[in-house]
Amino acid sequence: MGNRKGLGLHLIFVCGFLFAGATYTCLGDGNTSLTVCSEKERLALLKFKDSVEDRSRMLSSWIGNDCCLWEGIHCDTVTGDVVSLHLMGNDEGYLVGYELTSSLAELRHLKSLDLSGNDFQGSRIPKFIGSLKQLTYLNLSQAGFQGIIPPHIGNLSNLKVLDLHSDSYEPMVDDMTWISGLLSLEHLDLSLVYLGEAQNRDMLFYMIPSLKVLNLWGCRLFDSDLGPFLNLSRILPNIKHLDLGFNSFNGPLPGFLQNMSSTLTFLDLSNFNLSRTWNFANLLSKIPSLLELHLSSCGLDKTHLSSPRYNFSTLSNIRHLVLSQNSIEGPFPSVFTNMSSLRVLVLSGNMLNSSVPIIPNLIDLDLSFNQLTGPIPTHLGNLSKLDLSSNQLNGSIPESIGNLATLTYLDLSFNWLTGPIPTSLGRHISLQFIGMSSNLLNGTIPISIGQLAKLQYLDFSNNSLEGVVSEAHFANLSILNYLDTSSNTKLRYNISRDWIPPFQLVSLLLRSCNITNRFPHWLRNQRNLHVLDLSNTTISGHLPTWLRKMPIIGYLDLSHNKLNGPLINLPNGETYGRNYKFPILFLENNFFNESIPRSLCRRTDLEYLDLSRNRLIGQVPKCLENLQHLRTMILSSNQLSGVIPSFMAPNSLERLKLNDNKFIGELPRELGNLRGLSILDLGNNKLSGNIPEWFGATLSYMRVLRLHKNNFTGRIPEYLCKGSNLQILDVAHNNLKGHIPRCLGELNAMVNDGGYRYSAPPSFDSDENVDQVMKGVDLEYKTTWDMVFNMDLSSNQLVGEIPVELTALSLLVGLNLSNNHLSGGIPDNIGNMTELNSLDLSGNKLTGVIPPSMADLTFLSHLNLSHNNLSGQIPTGRQLQTLIDPSIYEGNKDLCGPPLPNNCSNPGEHPTTIKKKNKAAEEQINVWLLYADIICGFAIGFWGVIGVLLLKKQWSKKLFKFAEDMMENIYVVVMVRVAKIKRGRDAA
Repeated sequence: MGNRKGLGLHLIFVCGFLFAGATYTCLGDGNTSLTVCSEKERLALLKFKDSVEDRSRMLSSWIGNDCCLWEGIHCDTVTGDVVSLHLMGNDEGYLVGYELTSSLAELRHLKSLDLSGNDFQGSRIPKFIGSLKQLTYLNLSQAGFQGIIPPHIGNLSNLKVLDLHSDSYEPMVDDMTWISGLLSLEHLDLSLVYLGEAQNRDMLFYMIPSLKVLNLWGCRLFDSDLGPFLNLSRILPNIKHLDLGFNSFNGPLPGFLQNMSSTLTFLDLSNFNLSRTWNFANLLSKIPSLLELHLSSCGLDKTHLSSPRYNFSTLSNIRHLVLSQNSIEGPFPSVFTNMSSLRVLVLSGNMLNSSVPIIPNLIDLDLSFNQLTGPIPTHLGNLSKLDLSSNQLNGSIPESIGNLATLTYLDLSFNWLTGPIPTSLGRHISLQFIGMSSNLLNGTIPISIGQLAKLQYLDFSNNSLEGVVSEAHFANLSILNYLDTSSNTKLRYNISRDWIPPFQLVSLLLRSCNITNRFPHWLRNQRNLHVLDLSNTTISGHLPTWLRKMPIIGYLDLSHNKLNGPLINLPNGETYGRNYKFPILFLENNFFNESIPRSLCRRTDLEYLDLSRNRLIGQVPKCLENLQHLRTMILSSNQLSGVIPSFMAPNSLERLKLNDNKFIGELPRELGNLRGLSILDLGNNKLSGNIPEWFGATLSYMRVLRLHKNNFTGRIPEYLCKGSNLQILDVAHNNLKGHIPRCLGELNAMVNDGGYRYSAPPSFDSDENVDQVMKGVDLEYKTTWDMVFNMDLSSNQLVGEIPVELTALSLLVGLNLSNNHLSGGIPDNIGNMTELNSLDLSGNKLTGVIPPSMADLTFLSHLNLSHNNLSGQIPTGRQLQTLIDPSIYEGNKDLCGPPLPNNCSNPGEHPTTIKKKNKAAEEQINVWLLYADIICGFAIGFWGVIGVLLLKKQWSKKLFKFAEDMMENIYVVVMVRVAKIKRGRDAA
């Protein structure tokens, strides 16, 4: 919730507004009063206190009868009226509320209101703000407001400063007419407020002649908003600070800039497409007052810097120039060495590839995220800030860097620097920031670092440092708040148990360093820790009891150690009367061996919980239902038992991993409410029953479904085909029966049709591990799991043919249908599955030949077709030539050809020819079988009658007598008919 550039002017404005009859200051409490505030205003403030959650303890002093003595309150020393309410939030703490209570409307004498940096949960700015007509200062920036800004603010005619700039939320204006009521306004910040559809938004440029500061950064304005229809003579006549950065401007620069030649000192045109601004240099040359210019992301390249139209050297008065995120490549541009007034130069995020330049007059140089090479120069002028991070610098850090007497900021991270850390760094008494992470530095950390009394940030992580870190390294670091020496595996902390650090850290990261066996006792007095990472540091034993009261706010990682015993001593978040946010907890890969403590349920703000790979026992406590903000719950690889409780399914859950435990019973119906679930891993338990139908409701965002090694029965449900985002489907090692659903070939995420795009839930990230059986072994995919597409239906009781529709899943990396009862042939077009890396069809009843298209699977490195009834010659060529292990094909007695020892009888025949011959032979066999059926039927019918007559003489006599009588009757009828015909002929 940090403030944007230019906002330091707020302090100047606020301190300049000395209210009549009031005696207070911006730099002190100003609460010395001779009168007591009114009861009406006191009650209004208490109502406000009750309406918010105080995560900063700003309101802890709000007790007693005199509200003028409360923190953040300033009163008129004569009348006792509340004239100022300043409750600014920050990263260390802030207020949370669902709306801004109307009780503040009772503060009718309020002149200054600042609620910036808090979180009002996306509510609207209330209309009653417009009734506080004495206000001269109003700051509601970055306070979680959204929706339409009420036009009632236009009633505040005395307002001099209005700051409504946003961050994660997006307030908007529907009509800008209300701005005309703010005739005294001098400072207006609407950055990241949506103005793209606001009516009368051009009034911002000419209705407030008193305006000196105008920030419209990222407001989605267009060229038409700066068009020629604007009256140039009326536009911002007194403006000094104009920020139009990161809007949607493409045309020429607005002509009104030339009318600001005597007043404008700050101009931000970042994200302005300067390739179309033919009047760029001409306009800038007419603003001699300009001291600071920001042109980030403007499409500038080296030709713009050398062209006469863009001659920066003519801007002789520029002191601060920002050209970051452009396309400036090659050697460092010489034009900047001619700008004698230049003090600050920012060229980060370009493609410069020369050595580090030397510009004597600069005090601030930022060349980060380029392609600079070579060593760091031994002479760097008089720099106070130097950022060379994320380049390709090599060599050692020169000792002469200690000669920069005024250096306050040094960042050399993410390069290829070698050698030791220079001891001369200890001479920089003004140094506040040191960043040297992710290099190849070696040797020890010099003890002289401990003399940097103003140092606040120290990062030596991801190097090859070694030796011992002791108390002497921190001797005078009284204001150090960030320390990171992670991933220096030979670095050992040897600090006395009773040592009391002189600093109060906000972040401490010692991952993969060596710490004494026990939990570091010297941390017991740290009161401001937001982040604590002691993962993989070899600490062992129980968690200390004092850890329970440790106010860790944001991130605790104790994973990959040898900690054991109960979890009862985890920080409980109720230390010193403050409620701390504690959203991330990593405790995996330890030896915790008791049940999950109920005290963990107090952490209602938990968002990420990983207790995997421990020895936790018992059932999951019901109180976990209190964790309504939980996004990730990983309890895998423990010994938890019982049924999966229904209360383990808060609607916020996106990842649930309960695999490798002892859970039993059926899945709770409540899992069907998890519409944002992306990973569900219940593998390796003893779950039973059918895969329930309501399960399909959870598939909107599901990417990983793993029910591996359970006791599920029934069929593979067709509703799984609705999982348009499924990329890993694993139901192997169950008791599923029936056919493979043909619609599984319609899983969009596994089809490379060019149109699929994964739609993640709002807060999903892919930093997760997934276990999969691939290439016949168990593999754990970490950072690359989201590139894996796998379907495993093996070791069930599935029957029928392999659906040809499955071959449409062209993104599948692994397909395992082994150990079922599948029959029929391998689909001919299996070669369409071009990404297949692993294919296992073993242990079935497949027949026919191996399709020749299988040779087209160029990424195939694991193949198992063993123990089927396949026949014919094994195809050759391409990828199949690299798979020479005979066990791939064993158990198919009619297969022949390499790599099997038995040769085919006619090796010259192509498998397709063999297949046709087999089909013809099969048809011929079918004809002979038909003849055999006819003969058998005739024989059975004939002997069935004749045999009875031979055995029953009486039946035979009656049958023959019946036959004789019938023959006589027929004879008589025929002869009579013949006689009639003859008579007819004779008569004729």
